[in-house]
Amino acid sequence: MKTDYLIIGSGVAGLTYAVKLAEQFPERTVTIVTKADEDESNTKYAQGGVAVVLNVAEDSFQKHIEDTLIAGDGLCDRKVVEMVVKEGPKRLNDLITWGANFDLDPNGKLDLGKEGGHSEYRIVHHKDITGYEIEMALLKRVHKLDNIAIYNHHFALDLITEHHLKIPLTQNRTCFGAYVLDQKSGKISKIIAGSTLLATGGIGRVYGHTTNPVIATGDGIAMAYRAKARVSDMEFVQFHPTVFFDKSDGQSFLISEAVRGFGAYLRNKQGERFMPTYDERAELASRDIVSKSIDTELKNSGEECVYLDCTHLDMDKFKGHFPNIYEECMNRHIDIAKDWIPVVPASHYLCGGIEVDMQGRTSVKNLFACGECTRTGLHGANRLASNSLLEALVYAHNSYVYQSDKESVPTDIEIPDWDDKGTVINKEHVIVRHNIRKLQSLMQDYVGIVRSNRRLEMAAANLKLIYEEVEELYKRSKINTGLCELRNMINIAHLTIDQSRARKENRGGYFNVDNVI
Repeated sequence: MKTDYLIIGSGVAGLTYAVKLAEQFPERTVTIVTKADEDESNTKYAQGGVAVVLNVAEDSFQKHIEDTLIAGDGLCDRKVVEMVVKEGPKRLNDLITWGANFDLDPNGKLDLGKEGGHSEYRIVHHKDITGYEIEMALLKRVHKLDNIAIYNHHFALDLITEHHLKIPLTQNRTCFGAYVLDQKSGKISKIIAGSTLLATGGIGRVYGHTTNPVIATGDGIAMAYRAKARVSDMEFVQFHPTVFFDKSDGQSFLISEAVRGFGAYLRNKQGERFMPTYDERAELASRDIVSKSIDTELKNSGEECVYLDCTHLDMDKFKGHFPNIYEECMNRHIDIAKDWIPVVPASHYLCGGIEVDMQGRTSVKNLFACGECTRTGLHGANRLASNSLLEALVYAHNSYVYQSDKESVPTDIEIPDWDDKGTVINKEHVIVRHNIRKLQSLMQDYVGIVRSNRRLEMAAANLKLIYEEVEELYKRSKINTGLCELRNMINIAHLTIDQSRARKENRGGYFNVDNVI
C-alpha cells in the first residue's frame, strides 16, 4: 500500500492531524492504523479537560504560562510554553466547530474548572468524560472524509528506514513508512508513505498499575528509538495521585484531579488531612508533590492506601460534575456521600518521549510525532494538569501547517517484504505473560515514584536478563502482537532506567533519594 500520509494511532493527536490534512488536500490519501478499535486510545480515558485561558477578566496567558513553568520545575522550554498556551483558544474553537460539546454555566458560557497547579479556573470539560467526547467528535468528522482510511486492529511493527533497505546509514535516517501486522489475518504488510506521524500515546502498561488502557505499551517511542530517533526525558514519569484502590480485582479507575479542585480532602487512615503539612496549596499542589506526599504517608504508616474525602461536598452538584466517578464508586460499594474513597498513586503520564521541534518533526526525516509519545518541551519535569490534550491539539495543527506547503510523495525505492524466514509459530505464550509480569513488577518496585541508585542498578541488571530471553524468543518466532508489545515495553523500560541513572538532580516528577544533598 502507498499513501501520502500515514498516521499511527487514533487519539486526539492523530485524528486532529488527519482531519486537517484530509480537508485541506481532498486529492491526497490519509491512512490511519490503530492496534485496537478506532476509539480506543488514551484520549478516550481523559477525564479532566483542556486547559485554555478564556476568562480574561481574571485569567491571562501569562498566568497559565507561569503555572506551566512552575509545574515543569525549570525544565520547560519557555518558547514552547508560550506558543502552546497562546494557541489554546483557537485550537479549542476547532473542536467546538467540529461538534465537541463542553459543559456550560447557567449563563450559557463555558463552565471552567480548576485543577492542581492552576492558579485560575481554566479547565474546559465535558462532565468527567472530556476525552471521550473529543474522541467521538473527531471520529464523526473523520468518517465524513472520503480520503481517510482507518485500519482497526492493525499493529505497527517497525518504521521502515535505510536499515531495512540495506542502504548505508547516513547521519540522519529517513522514514519511508511502516511494517504493519493485520492482527486478524496475521498478514504483515508494508505501508509506504510520503510522511509518517507517530501518535501512539503513553507507556502506562510498562508499570502495570496504571490509569492507562491496555494498549499503552509505548509502541511509538520504541519504534522511534529503534529507528535511531532522539528520545529524551524518559525519567519523568508522572504518577496520578488518586487512583481507586481495589484489592479484589486490581482494576485501575482514575479519580480525576478535578475532584480535588472541587474541594475533596486527602486523609490518612487516622482521618488526618495530611496535605497541608507538605505544601501550602494542600490538595491543589501539583501532581508530583501530591504523589510523593501520599507515597511518604504510605511508607511511614505501612498502610496500602490513603483516602479521598468528599463527604462534606454538595452531592447534587458533585453528581452533576462527576456522574461517572460517582456511579463507578457506587459499583465498587463506596457511597461517597458517606464513605471515603480509597486511593493510591499510579503511573499516569509520560512527560518525555520522542524529541520533536515546534512543527512536530523528529530527528528522522519524514517522521513526525505528536501527543504523549513526544517530548516537546512543554511539560519539562512535570506536566501541569489538563495541558496534555491542549498540547496534542496545538502540535497536530503545527504539523499540519508545516505539511500544508510541502509535497508528501511515497518513495519509489523498492521496499522489501517483512523477513520472517526460519521462524515458527510461538506456542509458549506463558513466556510472554511471565515476562510481562516480571517487567511490570520490576518497574513498579525499582523505578517508581521514589528511586535510588541501588534500585536503578538492580533494575538494569534484571532487565538485561528479561531482554536476552525475549530477544531469543523474538528471533525464532512468527510475529504476534503480545510478543511485540513486550519487546516494546522492554525498550521503554531500558530508556526509563538508563535516563533515570543519568539524572543527578531531582526535578519535578523525578525523585532519587541519593540525589538529596
